[in-house]
This record gives sequence, structure tokens and C-alpha cells, in this order.
Amino acid sequence: MSEAYYRKTPQQALEAQQASAGGLADQEARSRLEKYGPNKLSEGKKKSVLQIFLEQFKDLLVVILIVAALISAVSENVESTIVIFAVLILNAVLGTVQYLKAEKSLESLKAMSSPSAKVLRGGVRVEIPSADVVPGDIVLLEAGDMVVADGRVLENFSLKVNESSLTGESEGVDKMAEAITAEQVALGDQKNMVFSGSLVTYGRATVLVTATGMDTELGKIAALMNQTQQRKTPLQQSLDSFSAKLAIVIMAICAVVFALSIFRTGMGVLDSLMFAVALAVAAIPEALSSIVTIVLAMGTQKMARQNAIIKDLKAVESLGSVSVICSDKTGTLTQNKMTPQKLYADGSLLEGEELDLVNDVQRLLLKAALLASDATTNEETGTAIGDPTEVALVMLGDRLGIDEEAYRAQHPRLGELAFDSDRKLMSTLHDIDGVPTLFTKGAIDVLLDRSKWLLTREGKVEMTPQRKEEIARTNMELSMEGLRVLAFAYKELDTVRPLTLEDESEFTFIGLISMIDPPRPEAIQAVADAKRGGIRTIMITGDHKVTATAIARQLGIFQDGDEAVSGVELDEMTDADLDERLAKISVYARVSPEHKIRIVNAWQRRGNIVSMTGDGVNDAPALKKADIGVAMGITGTEVSKDAASMILADDNFATIVKAVVNGRSVYENIRNAIQFLLSGNTAGILCVLYASLMALPVPFQPVHLLFINLLTDSMPAIAIGMEPARRGLLDRKPRDPKAPILDRPLLSRIGGQGLLIAVATMVAFYLGYQGGDAMLASTMAFATLTLARLFHGFNCRGAESIFHLKFSSNKYSVLAFFAGVVLLLAVLFVPGLKGLFLVSPAFSLSRLGQVVLLAVLPTLIIQLVKLVAGGKHTKE
Repeated sequence: MSEAYYRKTPQQALEAQQASAGGLADQEARSRLEKYGPNKLSEGKKKSVLQIFLEQFKDLLVVILIVAALISAVSENVESTIVIFAVLILNAVLGTVQYLKAEKSLESLKAMSSPSAKVLRGGVRVEIPSADVVPGDIVLLEAGDMVVADGRVLENFSLKVNESSLTGESEGVDKMAEAITAEQVALGDQKNMVFSGSLVTYGRATVLVTATGMDTELGKIAALMNQTQQRKTPLQQSLDSFSAKLAIVIMAICAVVFALSIFRTGMGVLDSLMFAVALAVAAIPEALSSIVTIVLAMGTQKMARQNAIIKDLKAVESLGSVSVICSDKTGTLTQNKMTPQKLYADGSLLEGEELDLVNDVQRLLLKAALLASDATTNEETGTAIGDPTEVALVMLGDRLGIDEEAYRAQHPRLGELAFDSDRKLMSTLHDIDGVPTLFTKGAIDVLLDRSKWLLTREGKVEMTPQRKEEIARTNMELSMEGLRVLAFAYKELDTVRPLTLEDESEFTFIGLISMIDPPRPEAIQAVADAKRGGIRTIMITGDHKVTATAIARQLGIFQDGDEAVSGVELDEMTDADLDERLAKISVYARVSPEHKIRIVNAWQRRGNIVSMTGDGVNDAPALKKADIGVAMGITGTEVSKDAASMILADDNFATIVKAVVNGRSVYENIRNAIQFLLSGNTAGILCVLYASLMALPVPFQPVHLLFINLLTDSMPAIAIGMEPARRGLLDRKPRDPKAPILDRPLLSRIGGQGLLIAVATMVAFYLGYQGGDAMLASTMAFATLTLARLFHGFNCRGAESIFHLKFSSNKYSVLAFFAGVVLLLAVLFVPGLKGLFLVSPAFSLSRLGQVVLLAVLPTLIIQLVKLVAGGKHTKE
């Protein structure tokens, strides 16, 4: 940004405004929009649909399938070639559609969160979309507005801006319409500038836009954020490792089978190649990537209904591994609204509900609070405009049925000294019963030093050191409870006149009003649930350490023996010191964006999967660095939403815990689906290997195995992915991200169940091969393997027996079973399909009865084992 913008005098700026006839003309605005582009942050170069489609073929297993299709083509097996390529293209189309759907959803979310702006165009005040704001526009800001571009303050009426989205500081910043020197610019003084992403909390102003889009301070942070690399999720890593190992094993076994076919059975090269192709197709879980994608997509839909919007499908399963949640306090763990708590007046400490208007001191305290504030509330709509602290003061009057606007109309403001962060005071002048009275609110230490008297029910008494000490002690007690405290005083003037800073002295001290951003009730339970599930919750906030610790204790985050650390203390620690104390620190206060990244890094060094919440631009780098970045949907900035993996539509910590439960459930369902697919494929591999070793004809044609893997297998696998979350998911510790998805217990089940299905299949093969009819034997084996895998879908729904899980709890598994049976019967008995799938003409209804009996046997054995074991299988 040019230094000239900072140093331009108000007169020069106003002349520029006048020269533009009260703002840009429409034609000039359009030309500037073409020159500078829309006022939005760059989203980087988007991939074309073709790029996304081609990326679906990068997987090594897909390459092996393409090779298998080419071998089928060389072997003049046209049907298999067509089916394999059709399935690969279908899978790629599905992946492309899922990607584009996620992108479209994100665009809709951004459009919903895009604010509008009030500008002067040709001397007329108009409201336009923020994307149409250009440098040179005159923007009109009022309390409650979002600043949509960087700009120079031309006219200022007590403007106060919350820049927490950029700085992380929750305190508002006072702005001015004055020129500043080059030295002030060098020192970082920006009091005559407003920045995109900030929120106007008080006053109003006219602003000349100096930068938009990526040229803003917010845009610079967005550009830095793009340099941060995202980490692969545990499931990505596990599936990548599994795919690579499986590909090597498949290639080795195929080579062995190819050699055996030539040298042991005397097959020709092409026939041997077909045998190897059959094995490759049997071994490769073609539908695995699609099934995982579909299960994750269904998980995201369920989470969206619970206010957790997932941007990246792969992030769903990572939620199940989360062991640390670093959460912002305001709005996530708390309600994001200051509410009045205890009051101190006339030597008594009382609850806000106990305020007695009969008591002269308490009545004057409320009068000072309402008159020395500008916030307004609407009880009907539940909305409020103004500084959160002042909103809390107005709420105090609401509780007693006092309308702040009517009250202020009775005592109009005759003068004002706006709040200044240096003197920490705000004063307003009013006529109270014919006496010009100055009401002042501010920091307790400042007002105590300037107070000469103390108001009591007997009247004014001298402010002695002992009385000061008592008030200071009360303030400390309130602060230790996590309360923010404001002090109030008044001073009677001789006449109504312009106010000066010298008037803020020799006050009569009235009392104190404390307030708090209260914890969300559901957050307290959510923190307890997370702890039960082995998840550590860490509070990271810009608030003072004492206040943050008190809130954390109420939430159950801070326990006896825990530590709270400020940003300054964190700077003094080496990485080794932080690693040593990390497990004990539950609260980080007054932290910077760099601190947040450092905290996330420290937990990741310990091998933890870390979730980080945030809403500001300053949170974006840490959100992207975390394994699961969580942005706020209501208060979050566009940059934070871009950086995050998940967006909370309700800004509620409890939603994160619900998402973790769903993430664990999704991972369980994916494991069960993988068990189903691989155990069925194992059966196919064992059958082909057995036939090769025993010099038998090929038990399956490639088209048979593709039909099983991609049609009759896909539906039960998807149904398994829709299994509802089981009770007790939060009674387990988070899954070790380093643990392979195919651990020893799961591999044992895959091998054992695959062997059972293979035995039943080969028995069917021999029954059909009794007369030497290889085609009938192949048909019997194909039908038995298909039906046995359809029955096997019920076995893989969970560790418990189907009698415990109940058929009714997942109706999709029943529908998938019957749909698979209908498809199988169509292939076996519909004339056109019989030829395509090489079904023997000798296959009859009596043969079908043999197939049904053999196919159901593995499932009966597996269910009996589950009943005996009581469903106590090790799942992790």
C-alpha cells in the first residue's frame, strides 16, 4: 500500500472526494473494476474438468487394471476389455462429479457470506455487493458494518473498529481522520486507516477506498497462507501404502501364475495371460476408491445436517483420529455475547438481577451505564448493535424493563468525550434534574485515581485510601472469576459548555459493573465428552490469562495442576521447553498467529492429530497447518474458511465433538467395507490359485469378477458405509494415526472369511465339473461366489452378530442384498445377458438350489462364531 495514502491530509482527501462529485461515477467505477478486478481474495488457478478427470487415473491399481484390459484386447476377449474400460471411466466420472460438487458447495457458502457495502456513486448513496467496490470509492461505515476494503478515514464520528480478524486482539481500535507522519507509518501507526475484514463496533465514518482484493492487508495474509502445505490424512497415507504393497503382491503372484500356466499345464501364452488377467481382476478391489469416496460423502451429508460443513471429503476420517482440539474461546466455547453479572455499589456486591432502583446509588449506576453508552438492543429479534461491552450494559436495563432509547431521549446527550485507548475513559454530558452532569465509564484504576469522593446512600463521602483498597480488592475478586469490570463515576458542572479532557477529574465514584462472555452450556458437556474419548481440549485466546483461565476452569478445560501461558511467556520458551511443558498447558492467552502455528507444531511433533478452530484472518495459517482446520461459519472470515477443512455453521464447539463421533463412525464403516471387499477378493484369489496349482480350467472369466467387484459388491459395501454410529464410540481412545488400516486382527478376519467363501465356491466348481463341463463349472463357481459375497455383507456390518445389530437398523443392507440377488438372477437366466457373461446353457434351477445352500454356509459359520464370541472382536 502506498505511503501517500497514510500521509494524505484530510483536506487533500476531501478535495479528491469533491473532485469525484461525491464519489465515482458509474462509468468510472466500471472501468476501475475492469482494471483492478473484483474485490475478492484470489482462489488460485482452478483445475479444469479435464484435469480433474485425468487425475482419477493416477492410482497404481487403476494402471494395473488398464494393463489387464489391454491384455484382454490382445487375447481377443472384447467383452472383458469393454467392461473393464467402462468401469474405469465410470469410476473416474464419479470422482470428478464429487470434486466439482464440493467446489460448487464451497462457492455457494462464499456467496452467502459475502457482505454488501454502502458507497457514494455520483453523489448518491447506494448499496452494492462488496465484490464491486473499487479503489477510489467513498464507503460509508456505521456500527455493525463489515469493512470490505482497505481505506483512508476522511470523516470520523467516534469510529471504533474491531480488528481481531487481522490482529487477534478483541479490543476495539479507535480511528481518526488526521494525517500521520512518515515516522508514524514506519512505527506501524495506522489509526487513520481501516482494513478489510474488520468490524465497525462504534460510531460512523466516511472512508476513501485505497486497496481491494489481494492488495489489502487481508489479501497479503491470504497469499502467505497459500505457502503453507497441507498434510495427508491418516487414511490417505494408509490407503496409499496399502495400494502400493497390494500392487507389488498382485504383480508377483500374476507372474507366478503365468509361469505355472505355461510350464505346468502347457497352456499357450495367450491363455496363460488370460489366466493371469483373471487373477489380477480378482485381486484388485476396483470399487475400493469409489466406495471410500461414497462413504465419506455420505458422512459429510450427515455432518452437514449437524452444522459441520466438510470441505474436503478426506478430512472426515481424520476426525476419528483427532486427539487434541485447540479451540478459540470467543463464540466457540462461549456464547459470543457479553452479559452483565455482578455489581458493586454502596459498599455491597450483588448480582445483576438484585439491582434495586429504590437505592439511589444503584439507580444512578444504571443511569450512568445507559447514558454513557451507544449500543441498542431489540428484544423481539434478539439482535444488538454496538460494542459488546456496551450491549451488556444495555441488557442490564432490559432486565428491569427500561428501554435505552426512550431513556436517552429523556436525557439527551449535550456533549461527549469519545473513548480513547490511551486515557481509557469515555464521558457524556446530560441534564439530570436541571443539573449538567458528566457521566464517565472506563478502567477502574484510572477512575479511582481521578475520584475525590465516593457515593453512598448517605451521600458523598471522601475517597480514602482504605475505600480505594476495598474497591480494588473487589475488582480483583471479580477478575479472578473471569469477569470484565467497568467503573462508573459522575461530576456535576456549573453550566452546559464544550467539554475538555481537564473535565475528567475530581469525580464522585459510583460503582462497578462486571460482565462475562458466558460459556455455552453444551460446550461444557462437549468438553467432558471429548475428555472421555481421550481428546485433549486446549484453549487459545487473545484474552488476559486470568480471565481465560477462569473461563477454562468453568468449561472443564483447566484442571488442578494445569498451566496457563501467555504469548510473552511462550516467546521465552525454546521448543525443547515447550515440548517438556506441553502436556500440562491447557490455556494460551494473548497469543499471535505465529504462536498458534507453534502450538499446533508442538502437538504434531508428539504424533497427535490436531484440530484447530479459528475465525479470523490471523487464524488462517494455523488452520491450514492443523490436521483438521475448523472455521466459524457465522463469524469466520473468507480467508479462514478457505484455509479450513471443516466449517461450523453454528460456531459451536459441541458440533466439533459430534463431528469427531461421526468421523470415528465413518472410519469404522470404511474398515468394515474394506473387510467386505477384500475378504471377497481373497476368496477369488484363492480359487484362481487353487485352479492353477491343480491344473484346472479357469474358474472365472474376467467379466465375472468385474461383475462381482463393481456391481454386486458395490451395493453391500455402500450399505455398510451407511451403518449408523454405535454407542460407545467416545468410550475409546483416538485411533493411532500410525496404525495401518489393515492391522493384524482385520487381516486375520479377511483371510479366514475369504477362505470359507473360497471353499464353498470350489465345491460348487467341482459339482459343475463332474461331467467335464468347464463352462458349467465356471458358472457354478461364479454364481456361488457372487451370492456368498452378498450374504457376507451382513457379516461385515459390525463386530456383533446380525441378531444383535438387527436387520432393521440398516435397511440399506437388506435392499442391497435383494438388488444384488435380482442382478445375479438376471445374468443367470436372461438370454441376452447369459451370452455376455458366458453363462452355461446347462445351468438350471436345481443347480441354483445347490448354489444357494453352498453360498449361505460361510455366513452361518461366521454368525455362529460371533454369537459364541459375544461380538468381542478387537477393532483397533
